[in-house]
Amino acid sequence: MRMLPWMILGVGAILATAPATAQTYDPRFPVCLQTYAPRGGGYIDCSFTSLPQCNMTASGRAAECYLNPFFAPPPQQPPRRAHRHRRPVH
Repeated sequence: MRMLPWMILGVGAILATAPATAQTYDPRFPVCLQTYAPRGGGYIDCSFTSLPQCNMTASGRAAECYLNPFFAPPPQQPPRRAHRHRRPVH
């Protein structure tokens, strides 16, 4: 009976180390294409830069395009200030 809690703990540790699935949404692209197939064989492809580009790929297929919920636009660089040279005062 003393081994039962340890066995349960060991099985739980094995199940917790199951392989994780790959990230579906690529945060570098703003638009995703989701395809549908019988028995769950579809996939999500987030490699499009615009809805028209994605719609061209989805045309004629069981698919739809949507905005990537995990899109992270690149950070904006602050605007560069023009350097003004002051004239020396005489």
